[in-house]
Amino acid sequence: MTERKYVSLPWYESLKPALRGGHEVTLLESGAEFFPALEDAIAAAGDSIYLETYIFHDDPSGRRVASAMAAAAQRGVAVHLIVDGFGTPGGDGPWERTLREAGVLLETFRPERRRFSLDRQRLRRLHRKLAVIDGHVAFVGGINVLDDGHDPSHGPLEHPRLDYAVRVRGPLVAQVHVAAARLWWEVVAVNRSLQRGADSGAQGRRARLQLPEAVRSEVSPAGRVRAALLLRDNLRHRRTIERAYLRAIGRARREVLLASAYFFPGARFRRALLAAARRGVRVRLLLQGKVEYRLPHYGTQALYDELLRGGVEIVEYRRSFLHAKVAVIDDWATVGSSNIDPFSLLLAREANVGIHDAGFARQLRARLDAAIEAGGVPIALPSHQRRPWPVRVMNALAFLVLRIGPALSGVAGRY
Repeated sequence: MTERKYVSLPWYESLKPALRGGHEVTLLESGAEFFPALEDAIAAAGDSIYLETYIFHDDPSGRRVASAMAAAAQRGVAVHLIVDGFGTPGGDGPWERTLREAGVLLETFRPERRRFSLDRQRLRRLHRKLAVIDGHVAFVGGINVLDDGHDPSHGPLEHPRLDYAVRVRGPLVAQVHVAAARLWWEVVAVNRSLQRGADSGAQGRRARLQLPEAVRSEVSPAGRVRAALLLRDNLRHRRTIERAYLRAIGRARREVLLASAYFFPGARFRRALLAAARRGVRVRLLLQGKVEYRLPHYGTQALYDELLRGGVEIVEYRRSFLHAKVAVIDDWATVGSSNIDPFSLLLAREANVGIHDAGFARQLRARLDAAIEAGGVPIALPSHQRRPWPVRVMNALAFLVLRIGPALSGVAGRY
C-alpha cells in the first residue's frame, strides 16, 4: 500500500500556477453528477470543509448540500461556507438557519448594502465555485449550489442546465486548500472590521481575526494527470486565466473547442482565435443560444460577423441554459468558473483547473460534441447577416454597453 504524503503550507504560500503530475481528475457534468459526488465527500469528512459559491439557492439540491454540511458540523467537522453577496442575497432562509444552528461557519463576500448603486466596486464579486474536504479532495468548476431543473429568474426548466466541474485528488488539492483558507480569513477579517455578520462580540471578533495556522493537505500521487490551479483575483493573479487561454490557443495545431456561457472577449483574445483559424486550426465556439440575460446575449451576437468571416465556427446551445466555462485545445483542457468576458477576466475572483492530458481532453470533447448534437444550432454567416433590424439595434446597443462597462470599472486598458 502506498504511503500517504502530507504537507503543511502557510497561508501566505504562493498560488502561482504550476503544472504538476500525479493527479486523478474526474469530469462531472451538471448537478446530476456533481452534487452526489460533493455530498459523498462531505459525508466522509472528518476534519474540515471549505465551500465557496456564487449562488446558494433554497431548492432541493441546495437543501441536500446544506443538510450534508450541517450533519458534518454536528459530528465535529469545521465547516466553512462563503457565498457572494450579490449572487446570494442576504437573508434568513431555511437553509441558512439549518447551517447556523448546526454550527456551520457562514460568511458573505461583499454583502449588498444597496441593491441599486453606481459603485464600480460592486462588480468585484466572488464568482469561483470550489470546495476542499479534509485537504484530500477538491472540487472546482462552474456549478453553483443550484438545482439543474430550476432557474431563479425563469422557473422550471424543460431540460437540465449544462455545466461542468472536476473532482481532483493529488498535489493540486494543497493549493486549493490554501486558497480557500486564505479567502476565508480575508472575508472574516473584512466583515468583522465592518461589524458585519452575527458574531459581533469582541471576544468572537478577536478569535476569528487571528491569522490562520499552516494548512495541512495530502499531496500523495493519485493518478498520472498533469494539472494546474488557475486563480484570478485583483492583486497578484489578475490575468492568470486569460494568459493560460491565450498560451494554449497560440500553441494550438489541431483544434480549439471553447464553451462559454457569457462570451465577450477583448481584442487580444479575438485576434488569437482568428490567428488560429488562419493557420488551419479548427476553431469552434459553443455559446448561449437560449436567452438568459439580454445584455450579454445580444452583445455576444455583435461579435459573430467578425468571427464567422475569419473562419471560426459558432454553435448556439438552445436545448437549455448553457452555464459551462470549459475548453479543449489539442491535449490541453480547462474546467472552471471563468467566462470569457470582462466580468470574469477583469473583475471577479475565479478558479479554473488547467489539465494537460490527452485522455481527459478526449472525454471533455466527447461530452461537448454530444451537447452540440443534442441541442446545438450552427450559425451560418448568411443567415446571421439577414437577422431583423431590431436585433441589429439590440446587438449594437449591447456591444456599446459592454464596452463601456470595463471603462467605468477602470480596467479598459487591459482589455
